[in-house]
Amino acid sequence: MDFDFSDDQEQLRDAVRKWVDKGYDFDRRRAIVAAGGFDRAAYGEMAELGLTGLYVSEEHGGMGMGPTEAMVAMEELGRGIVLEPLTQTLITSATLQTHAPAALQAAWLPRIAAGEAIVVLTHQERAARYQLNRCAALASESGGAWTVTGTKSVVAVGDQADAFVVPATVNGQIALFLVERSASGVSTQAYGTQDGSRAAEVVLKQAPAQLITLNGLSALEEAVDIGIACTCAEAVGVMDKTMAITVDYMNTRKQFGVAIASFQALRHRVADMKMQLELGRSMSYYASLKLHAPADERRRAQARAKYQLGVSMRFIGQQAVQLHGGIAVTDEYIVSHYFKKLTQLDMTFGDTLHQLGEVSARMQETAGVFA
Repeated sequence: MDFDFSDDQEQLRDAVRKWVDKGYDFDRRRAIVAAGGFDRAAYGEMAELGLTGLYVSEEHGGMGMGPTEAMVAMEELGRGIVLEPLTQTLITSATLQTHAPAALQAAWLPRIAAGEAIVVLTHQERAARYQLNRCAALASESGGAWTVTGTKSVVAVGDQADAFVVPATVNGQIALFLVERSASGVSTQAYGTQDGSRAAEVVLKQAPAQLITLNGLSALEEAVDIGIACTCAEAVGVMDKTMAITVDYMNTRKQFGVAIASFQALRHRVADMKMQLELGRSMSYYASLKLHAPADERRRAQARAKYQLGVSMRFIGQQAVQLHGGIAVTDEYIVSHYFKKLTQLDMTFGDTLHQLGEVSARMQETAGVFA
């Protein structure tokens, strides 16, 4: 099996890495955090690179690419701990393209691809934890028009997005709807998140909605699996950069007149970090490659991958703090921000404990043998 990346994929990686290094340095990120955790200008620059249209077909003005290209891009964005929510754009563009009627696709996909519209998934509710089949929001139809009532939590850039993909219950089953933020009955309350980005509570009171699909649970599971694969790839980038910063620090920090990188005990800890990074990287590849597999196989793969990434993120983050010492938990030093990002990514789309339960629940007779 050939695991080499194509020339186009390497060019995409190079373009995103150059933008992160030159256009999204730590000072700019700090300024964005201070301004609220989201910058439309930075999101527009990502759109100019074609990132917002990765999953959008060429027919609708996108690049028509797939999971591997998304993985490559998300790794590089993770290296810069970019705040703007590309993962959400990839989720919603894929969901609309796969499940929405043609008119809804034509109205939104070209705008998403161009970076003119931001559409985010609003699936989390207070009582649901990570259970996708628990949805208290309700949808009703009257005269061919739909309305949605409910409250959604921790919605990425919820007060800045142009529209939401909203799961809601219809006759006991979950359906997916698109609700515009400017619609009547929609209100948002924004706040900052642990990593410096922006989220909001979104309250819908008989808000006008457009039906995406009545088969909402399977579509929602697919959307979350795309989110897990993107989160895994982003985590690989965050861990990779965290390690690089830590090694650089160890090569410059001196004790007893020599660099601490020369201490054998510390070198062994870095070796363990590298092992966890490569375990995470291989499972991230696995997650992305399984996105087009049948639903049961795809769901098992994402749970396995997210569990391993959770273990790797916790280990690398904690070791980086230990190897730096007290400076690593100060706001002025960059590693503290990488550590917070790893902590937040662990809890995104299901934390490690939840994913372990998912792996256990989905075990088959071939448990322990990855198909």
